Amino acid sequence: MVSRTGRPDLHVVETGLQDAQSILLVHGYSQNHLSWRKQLFSPLADAFHLVAMDLRGHGDSEKPRDGYDDSEAWASDVRAVVEALDLEPFVLVGWSYGSLVVLDYLASYSAIGVDGVNLVGIVAGVGTEQTNEWLQQGYLELFPDLVSSDAETSASALDRFVAQCFNAELSPEERYLLLGMNTIVPPYVRDGMRDRTVAHVEFLDDISVPTLLTHGAHDGVVAIDAAREAARRIPDSTLSEYPEDGHTPFWESPERFNRELAEFVTEVS
Repeated sequence: MVSRTGRPDLHVVETGLQDAQSILLVHGYSQNHLSWRKQLFSPLADAFHLVAMDLRGHGDSEKPRDGYDDSEAWASDVRAVVEALDLEPFVLVGWSYGSLVVLDYLASYSAIGVDGVNLVGIVAGVGTEQTNEWLQQGYLELFPDLVSSDAETSASALDRFVAQCFNAELSPEERYLLLGMNTIVPPYVRDGMRDRTVAHVEFLDDISVPTLLTHGAHDGVVAIDAAREAARRIPDSTLSEYPEDGHTPFWESPERFNRELAEFVTEVS
């Protein structure tokens, strides 16, 4: 646990080699570190130091009532983990809303100490016309039920949300694990994260570190056009499209994802 005075405590999980290149994994909206279980407990741990944080309001991290609309708050959370665990130099991986948090971090703290960035199912902003256009209609239709304080209403929407993140059908065990991860996030957290206006689209032009963009062709949350625009803007970037996957290529095609991440980390380190 990363403890801070006046700031929410943040739960982190570490696997792999302590003295190897560090990879910090940042999960998405209403998830937690278990999103990365197919990375944390994979051959990646034989070569790298893997760190997965629970974002504020998620998993076993503290769940304050506010701060979810503040880019600096998200950035400072990531910075707290980096400093507490002495991760620099490190590679930063963000999935979905986690990619937005990664962009918050780079915008606030620059890329000093960051060897490279992997943005998965990229979310380059919230609440703006351009970034809203990249959100899939099926995902948008989950609101306002997804942030409802009525348990039955939100649970039903979360079940649909989990399904929408995947192109392949989940096993019952996977479905209930993921649904449990989502339901322990208070509705006010999801609401606060959505009630935000921020865009990092123009900032993509200024990213100075090698960037791997990973996106599923059947992403039911964020259209692949978002990743293609990011690849066009980020100077040193590579786009890896997964033709059979949805919003979670690291879960649906873990062997390929892990291989590409390992190759990327080795190349930039």
